[in-house]
Amino acid sequence: MSKLQGFEFWRQTLKEARFVVAPMVDQSELAWRLLSRRHGAQLCYTPMFHAQVFVRDSNYRRENLYNEVCEEDRPLITQFCANDPEVFVQAALLAQDYCDAIDLNLGCPQMIAKRGHYGVFLQDEWELLEKMVRLANEKLSVPITCKIRVFKDIEKTVHYAQMLEKAGCQLLTVHGRTKDQKGAMTGIASWEHIKAVRKAVGIPVFANGNIQHLSDVERCIQETGVQGVMSAEGNLHNPALFEGRSPPVWEMAEEYLEVVKQHPPCTLSFVRAHLFKLWHHTLQIHQDLREDLAKVKTLEGLADVSKQLRLRCQEEIARGKGVEEKGSGLPLPHWICQPYVRPASASEVKKTVCQKRALEDSDRTADTLSKNKQKKRSRNPNKNFCPEQKPKYIKCDQCGNPKGNKCVFNLCRGCCKKKAYKEVADCPIKSNLPKSTLQKKVPTR
Repeated sequence: MSKLQGFEFWRQTLKEARFVVAPMVDQSELAWRLLSRRHGAQLCYTPMFHAQVFVRDSNYRRENLYNEVCEEDRPLITQFCANDPEVFVQAALLAQDYCDAIDLNLGCPQMIAKRGHYGVFLQDEWELLEKMVRLANEKLSVPITCKIRVFKDIEKTVHYAQMLEKAGCQLLTVHGRTKDQKGAMTGIASWEHIKAVRKAVGIPVFANGNIQHLSDVERCIQETGVQGVMSAEGNLHNPALFEGRSPPVWEMAEEYLEVVKQHPPCTLSFVRAHLFKLWHHTLQIHQDLREDLAKVKTLEGLADVSKQLRLRCQEEIARGKGVEEKGSGLPLPHWICQPYVRPASASEVKKTVCQKRALEDSDRTADTLSKNKQKKRSRNPNKNFCPEQKPKYIKCDQCGNPKGNKCVFNLCRGCCKKKAYKEVADCPIKSNLPKSTLQKKVPTR
């Protein structure tokens, strides 16, 4: 039986999913996906997995995917980051029996993605992306999907989407922000770009960006014509977003902790991060409990801090205190699940950041350095913070990491060691001298 494609895949396998939980590193684990599904989510993605690590490390596969198989957790799409077609397909083949589709991450804008050369930093390498998607479409028994960010130019974004569709992509998620719109510079996502892509392709499209309430979901579908809407930050602050509810924070926190107990093991750092997101507004007020939440080392400890936050909120409710008394400017009391809105506009933040960096670059006195750099300067008075004057490292011929300064093979420490022992050859780096060692052991006649 041939695999379903395009709209047939969306209708039959994904059951016409409209409400989608985004792939989030260390945040869209099984327990959170199940909680989100209980409250209206119709489709979930796994966190982003690194294809190369997934191929070589059986523990990584088991802990992140194989151990999280659950009948309630379907339909499910597994996402990978990759920059090598063969490695990507190998990873996808190992994952395809545990999900309903494989997604290629072409949207991650973080610095780790830049260093690893994946995510949105591949968006200009169309020939490579075409090969990756085409090969996956040919080899996999499940559909291949892609999640992208937009270019500033709408026409270029449309051509980009059409290229991926032609290569074999069966569903496209479009995050309406550019590569540079991240962190303090996030700004507003462009639904115009998403609308243009939806009109130009013949496959289902999901929209991502500007989703804080259920009303945003409905408005996005109406304005762009997409088949579904994906939420990341909105879902983290309110997992009942797709139900159109804003429940008390403790309701969601306690239910999440129960799901975690029912589906062990769950990494403690994931749980802690979720509680920080859920209790974000309350922790701005009860900062002593913020410190406790950061320090506790057990699931029971996290649950206890969450319980203390609930009791404090209920005391405020009993006294008739509201958000207005705290002067926070929130539309709802802080104990109600609601989105986090960044305090400054992207343009204002950008102006401030640029001025600070210009000052640091032009004047190297200690007063202009950040606290972190001042600490480094105190430990090493001769430390140089000028990027232009930093030494340029030569890359390893095999893996791309910085090569060893003394390596005769032009390799990094790890690759040098493998080569030296495989070929019984000597290299001075870290005393990789298998040939000399062997000669000492074999007596001469």
